[in-house]
Amino acid sequence: MSSVTPVTENTVPLTVVYRGWDGFNRELVKVIAPLSSEQLALPVAPHHWSLGHAIQHIVTDRAWWFHAWMGEGGEDMVALGNWDGEDQPVRSPAELVAALESTGTMIEHALARWTVADLAHIFPQPDTLTEREREIFGPISRQEIIWHVHSHDLHHAGELAMGLGGYQLPTLSGWGG
Repeated sequence: MSSVTPVTENTVPLTVVYRGWDGFNRELVKVIAPLSSEQLALPVAPHHWSLGHAIQHIVTDRAWWFHAWMGEGGEDMVALGNWDGEDQPVRSPAELVAALESTGTMIEHALARWTVADLAHIFPQPDTLTEREREIFGPISRQEIIWHVHSHDLHHAGELAMGLGGYQLPTLSGWGG
């Protein structure tokens, strides 16, 4: 008789389900790291935010959802979750790289701990939400949060790819596991 515990879909770690997200983050860091502050100030497209602000928006979304809603990461995520405000300056390339790495590591560690069964967990509204945010967001499942952040990363990476390519700068290419 075998003492091996059978693997069921509910015990599969989410790193298996979301394989490739870590590679995407490494590719994003690789593309952003050599950019200058002047390049980060270039608009993604006419009448659109800058390349740097688009990256900050990715960071903010990750930190806000994973930390404010699901309690992941340390207190440094609070500041990153507020990088997206209109009054926020565009961060330096080193700050953006550090933030992408920090939020990427936070996501990797969380996905490694969680299983498919954990996707059903419902999170109540955090106490930190503004009144407007409370009107928009009700209780939400871990699955919905992860799906949102993952698709949000990819959406804005597409914007970045177009913006970087428009300036003949190296852009995202074939990220993966």
